Amino acid sequence: MFQYSFMQNAFIIALLISILCPVVGMFLVLRRYSMIGDTLAHSSLAGVAIGLMLGYNPIISAFVTTSVFGVLIEILRTYYKKYAELILSVILSLSVGIAITIISSGHAHANVETFLFGSILTVTRVDLWTVLALSLFSIAVIAIFYNQLVFITFDEDGAKIAGVKVKWINYIFALLVAATISVSIQIVGVLVLSSLIALPPATALQLNKGFKATLAFSILISMINLISGLFISYYMDAAPGGVTAIMSVVTLLCVIVFQKFKDHIRQK
Repeated sequence: MFQYSFMQNAFIIALLISILCPVVGMFLVLRRYSMIGDTLAHSSLAGVAIGLMLGYNPIISAFVTTSVFGVLIEILRTYYKKYAELILSVILSLSVGIAITIISSGHAHANVETFLFGSILTVTRVDLWTVLALSLFSIAVIAIFYNQLVFITFDEDGAKIAGVKVKWINYIFALLVAATISVSIQIVGVLVLSSLIALPPATALQLNKGFKATLAFSILISMINLISGLFISYYMDAAPGGVTAIMSVVTLLCVIVFQKFKDHIRQK
């Protein structure tokens, strides 16, 4: 299967996003912002539709559009602190409305289904370089602001008192989420992207390890889910997004059962 260039490109991209998604997802899950990731994942479809309509790279347009929506969510959060879920409904309605309008009008001059469900057949060398650039951007952001992100994740009020610029860090983190989503949509697909962001950290948290160990396990679990999903989807001739989502849930259930069994043995 690796004699095909699109499979080589898809495999490299899969490795990149299997690292990025759980790292970003770890901070989202611990801050109980997983629904923000889901909202922005669906919002990326508007960016894809805009890019296809204007003839731009849909990954870049998805990054720009998702970044705008991510920053908008952070701005609105300061005005609707008690009703944060309403903000997500507003953003989701607006972005999906834009996407449906463009797609249904026939102005999106390409097959949008590949971005809905994920496809390894459409991955090109240009996509690979685009994903690599956005991945390096994301890794650099995480490396620079790692300590601040961890501080804000566990104690946002304490971070404010300590002088951390929480507001600007949250804006930067929104851009990080947007970059992660935009590099993942072509392989995983918009509809199940949130599973790759939330489920590996959720699975790793079941192991009851420290933060760094949990982060490492979530990356390992993400790699297993995504690479196995890619291989299975290739031989099944199915969309990799759906297979990866199923593998993610199966892995989570297996870890839960294993932990329950281990606890039962300890009690005896």
